[in-house]
Amino acid sequence: MNEERVLNLDNIQDFTRRKHFPGTLNNEFDRILRRFDDIEKISSSLFSVILFLLATFVTYPNYVQTLILFAFFIADWLLLLLLPVKKISFGPAKPPALILAILRIPFALLPFPLWLASQFLGTLLVIYGFWIEPQRLRVTYQKLETEKFPKNFSLRVLHLGDLHLERITQREKILNEWIQRLQPDIILFSGDFLNLSYNEDPVAIQQVREILKEWNAPLGTFAVTGSEAVDLENVVPLILDGIPIRWLKNETVIVEKDSTPFAISGITCSHRPFQDEPILQKLSENLPNVFSILLYHSPDLAPNAARYSFDLMLAGHTHGGQVCFPLIGPLFTASLYGRRFQSGRYQIRDLVLYITRGIGLEGKAAPRVRFLCPPEIILWEIQGITNQSTNETPSMEKNS
Repeated sequence: MNEERVLNLDNIQDFTRRKHFPGTLNNEFDRILRRFDDIEKISSSLFSVILFLLATFVTYPNYVQTLILFAFFIADWLLLLLLPVKKISFGPAKPPALILAILRIPFALLPFPLWLASQFLGTLLVIYGFWIEPQRLRVTYQKLETEKFPKNFSLRVLHLGDLHLERITQREKILNEWIQRLQPDIILFSGDFLNLSYNEDPVAIQQVREILKEWNAPLGTFAVTGSEAVDLENVVPLILDGIPIRWLKNETVIVEKDSTPFAISGITCSHRPFQDEPILQKLSENLPNVFSILLYHSPDLAPNAARYSFDLMLAGHTHGGQVCFPLIGPLFTASLYGRRFQSGRYQIRDLVLYITRGIGLEGKAAPRVRFLCPPEIILWEIQGITNQSTNETPSMEKNS
């Protein structure tokens, strides 16, 4: 059950002096990923030596423990190498293998029985986080009531985001099965079609087109682009060419269901709220008095959007952090507002914001892992307020 979080963000932060922004080239996270990419260039024999030296450093002079720890390091590496073979994910193996080895080191300092048990537990977590959870696509059901719709009127909106396709896997097949099963009135996509590692790859472009061709809904499918480093301006036209998806570029469209109009505004995300707010203001000024949905890749524009006449904002980008810890949540969310924007439903003034955990995974050297943060799609049922309304905002999830 996802609870709605109410945020008091009356004082919008000023980011005009900031030099680097999430989702853009050469930000701190991007530089780290590209530096870690170099690890994949190391020969396998040399990488094996590095892993062995790490194991020796921690366990010396107990060579039995050295060999056992080294075996766990190699097992992690093999599990990562098998991911593309089994068509689960298609990232490099050496950078995350090194990260996992480093994460295992503190537990190797425990007394031997606990030490061995912790290493076996680590292997189980690797299997779950890399092999199982990324494929466990969930449907989150959300309800919203509005006075801008007539009584007994209902609109089913399917929100998708952060597809990040590398190659078609079982996850994407399940996604399209869910789309057919849910039968939404309209589909809205909040950006990031391809994985960062494959955003100019011809095979990935062709395969993402195969997936998008099945995104059909009676009122249409609408999309905005995601991060500028991911959805390249010269590639997105190739992806959408001939596919009946309306690409919204700083514009508003009016859609009708049963003679009831509603507005969808889509803004191209620069990840700089101060740069995109003038567009936001212009679109808001021209909005008719109907229910309005704002489609924007990052949640960081939400505090600005809450000052205008939008009712619902759909965003993504954070992936929910991909890795969450019990009681703590994610350590990192790629938001200018830090961990205040993670995933799920938020209320900012009169604006309802939803941040999807997304479908795919981070690219480059980032581990293709999810933990306590499964991929999701969101089905909204937006209704006119009835006399029996309680104004509750229930949410529920259903596994694939």
